[in-house]
Order: sequence, then C-alpha cells, then structure tokens
Amino acid sequence: MTGILIALIPALLWGTLPLVSTKMGGTPHHQVFGMTIGALAFSIVLSFIVPPNFGITVIVVGFISGLFWAVGQFYQFGAMKVIGISKTMPISTGMQLAGASLCGVLIFNEWNTAFRLFVGFGALTLIVCGVLLTSHEQKRNAEAGGSSSILKGIGLLVLSTLGFISYLVILRIFDINGWSAILPQSFGMIFGSLILSGGKIRELADRRTLLNVTSGLMWGGGNIALLVATKIEGIATSFSMSQIGTVLSTLGGIFLLGERKTKKQMIFILAGCTLIAIGGLLLGLTKR
Repeated sequence: MTGILIALIPALLWGTLPLVSTKMGGTPHHQVFGMTIGALAFSIVLSFIVPPNFGITVIVVGFISGLFWAVGQFYQFGAMKVIGISKTMPISTGMQLAGASLCGVLIFNEWNTAFRLFVGFGALTLIVCGVLLTSHEQKRNAEAGGSSSILKGIGLLVLSTLGFISYLVILRIFDINGWSAILPQSFGMIFGSLILSGGKIRELADRRTLLNVTSGLMWGGGNIALLVATKIEGIATSFSMSQIGTVLSTLGGIFLLGERKTKKQMIFILAGCTLIAIGGLLLGLTKR
C-alpha cells in the first residue's frame, strides 16, 4: 500500500505540471529551459543527500538521456500550444505507454508468457482506442481548421514520444541506476534545452524562464518518488500509476484554463482518458 501511495505522487506532480507551466507563460523554449534549471537545482541538492555512484558510463549515458528528455519535453510543450493541454496530455500519455511497452517487448523481451502477451496487447488496444477518442474532432471543427491542428499536434507528439522513450530506454539498455543518473541527466537536459533554443539564449534570460523553474522542482520531486516506488512496486506498476496524472492535466485544462469543449467533445475526451488509464493499469499486470 505504501508503494502505491508513493507512486501516486508523480501522478499528482506531473499531472499538474503542465497546468503550472502554462500559467507561468512563455514559449516552449522558456518553459523547457526554466524547467531544466529547476531540475538541475533539485538534483544538485539531492546529490548531497544521496551521494551518487559516478562512473564514465553513468555520466555519458545520463547526459545523453537528459538530451532525449529535453527533446521530449520541448515538443510536448509545443503540442500544448497547438491543440491545448486537454488534448495533448492524454494523447501523449497513450503514445508513451504504448511505445514504452512495445520497446519492452521488442528490445527486452518482457512479455514472455501467453498471459502477458494477452493482457499486454489488450491494454495497448484500449490505449490506442483512448487516444483516438481524445483526438476526435467534430465535423464543424474539422472544417474550421481543427483537423490540420490535430495533425500538427500529433506530429509534434510523435517527436515528443520518441524523445521520452529514448530517455528511458537508454538507461535500461546500460542498466544505469536512476539515483546516480539524475545529476548528469540534469546537465544533459540543460544542454539540450539550449540547443533547442536555436541560439536565442539572450531571450531566455527573463521572468518567464525564472517562473518556470517551479516546474523543474515539481518534475524532480515526481522523479524521485517514482524511483522510490519502483523499488517497492516494480517499474511497470509504478510507471503506469504515474501516468494517471493525465486525467488531472486534461480536466485542469478544461476547467481551470478554460479550454472550451462541446458536450460531445467532453464525452469523447473523458471516455478516452478512462480507456488510457485502464490500459495503463493493465500494463502493470504484465510484470506480475
């Protein structure tokens, strides 16, 4: 029970993070750079509390992992600007869950029994259906340009998903301890955000970047809670539980940030979120 409660901390922090970052304002460049500064500060403090076990492999792989994360987060923020939080987060979560699971099957041979294959592919089916429901556009909106916005948003989220999955998979391939990787990861995140800024470093030195440092602290807290929960409940269960936060992001975008939806769109979005959450929880069973 303790592990499950700890696993819900990332869901709370990461689920509200997009809302906080959007309220802080700025472009995706400001949001990612500010977030990485907060994450770096968090990891430096943590390194004094839990001394990391550094080696050349940990430093290099952790740094590269951070670069991939910066790509994932930048394009996710970009998608939020195009299609809003209430569409971005459930689609992004569904893509990440499906992509991470497929990598587990194809690269790490995780679903090695008939039961795991059955449950796993059933869960992926629910997730795909959930993504399709949340990305549904009514005919009137499609005619007004909503369809092209959705396609652009999904394109950005494909890039985002590739970044986020690579950030996780590279650590798994080299069997890097998450606690030791956090500090070099943070430096990789900072460097990646500067590259993605396109050389507009001076533009990042303003109030909007400073405000987004809060998002980095939230990300760091969620990341630590996920590492602790992973030790207790395992990777699949902990990661799946952490993704439940997408419901908070989606509903927060609608009710707190005022993203307008018709009654029919609300039904599709809520149904999609439900299917994605159920699919995510089922993926946790594949590790049992």
